[in-house]
Amino acid sequence: MLFPTLAFGVFFLIVYFTAWSLDRENGRRKLFLLLASWFFYAQWDWRFVGLLIASAILNWGVAALIARSRERGGRTGWLVGLGVAVNLLILGFFKYYGFFVEQAGDLLAQFGWERDLPLLQIVLPVGISFFTFQGISYVVDVHRGKTPAARSLLDVMLLMSFFPHLVAGPIVRASDLLPQFDRTPRLTRVMATHGLLLIVWGLFKKTVIASELSVNLVDPVFFDPTAFGAVDIAAGVYGYAVQIYCDFSAYSDMAIGLAALLGYSFPRNFDQPYRASSMQAFWRRWHISLSSWLRDYLYVPLGGGRKGLISSCINVFITMVLGGLWHGAALTFLAWGALHGGVQVIERLFRAALGDRKVLPTVVGVLVTFHIVCLGWILFRAESFDLAMQVLQGLGRIGPVVMLTPLMLTLIAGGLAMHWLPPRAIEGVAERLKTAPSLTLGLLIGAAILLVEAVRPEGVAPFIYFQF
Repeated sequence: MLFPTLAFGVFFLIVYFTAWSLDRENGRRKLFLLLASWFFYAQWDWRFVGLLIASAILNWGVAALIARSRERGGRTGWLVGLGVAVNLLILGFFKYYGFFVEQAGDLLAQFGWERDLPLLQIVLPVGISFFTFQGISYVVDVHRGKTPAARSLLDVMLLMSFFPHLVAGPIVRASDLLPQFDRTPRLTRVMATHGLLLIVWGLFKKTVIASELSVNLVDPVFFDPTAFGAVDIAAGVYGYAVQIYCDFSAYSDMAIGLAALLGYSFPRNFDQPYRASSMQAFWRRWHISLSSWLRDYLYVPLGGGRKGLISSCINVFITMVLGGLWHGAALTFLAWGALHGGVQVIERLFRAALGDRKVLPTVVGVLVTFHIVCLGWILFRAESFDLAMQVLQGLGRIGPVVMLTPLMLTLIAGGLAMHWLPPRAIEGVAERLKTAPSLTLGLLIGAAILLVEAVRPEGVAPFIYFQF
């Protein structure tokens, strides 16, 4: 069930009115939201609802044991290690089993030990990476004392299953969401206005910009790069940079907006990433909930920067490579993570050598960073290394311009121009509209939705990050 569809619109209206009819009965309200979230998830594959429930029970139980052991003065390190290991085992089986079996088979064949390894056809549960990381962060935060163990299994189940962020984030920390579940939510005029504006903005980015670029530019170019010249291939690469930003940030915007309409606050997940002047700054702006998760639960436990420059460089490189592997079981994703990690290592070494001296003007830093990110997007989007190399080779090939139409150019330029709007433009508009009459606000939102519906192409493709 995709957000920009009539089916989801009907589903959300039912959830919205039912949830607010139970606003004085918070326990029943949470139970209803949990059941609605399971129904939402079952629309992809009802069999994996059981996996979602089992994952929540696992993390609730481990966190409860950690809290109880701490009260008795016992050690909790082995418990958190067990909880994290089981979470990763579940994720690894569903997401990486086939990849590692294939790599092991190739390795054995190189030594002349060819074997028929058991290769299973495993269906990847949608959103498994997101709800697994959600569970891991909850267990680790209880162990670290950053959040108390939830008083009820219901709260942990809702934390991991809440439908706005279930399948593609943002990864909302237990310390942010569990306290909100404890109290009866309230919907203010600003929250409602902000939520509606985010939903409309997300609909526009996904259904107009991302979908149009995908179908009429990016997909054809990356399907057969040898059929196009340098201008079309460059347009395809820039188009994908805009597509993936508009696609993923649109999901985050709609998730934040939907949660706001139900009375809950999610953290911001994107902050104009293409205006970053370094790769480190890019990751402070792109998929913020994941980058902060990797920092707090991988980079810091590895040692962070506590043991000096070389150690911090090694740790950030390992973190980014594993972040690449998180996105998918493919060598292209590993190379994508290695590129991002390697550039961050170079940046750290330069900062250590030059101190506070500024080498490049900000505008040059932004341009260089953006094009390094685009280079990474080629690896991220290409189905194989061969296709990625064909894209790079095509950037030097002269040929007719076929795909770069005025509409495609306008969409690319518009998608990039978004990064130079005021940083909190939606919040500013919501603040100005909070005093508008309800009828006026309703007419404006309705007109905006109808306009998006009128200009968008037919059909709705799944969000890119659903596959992760």
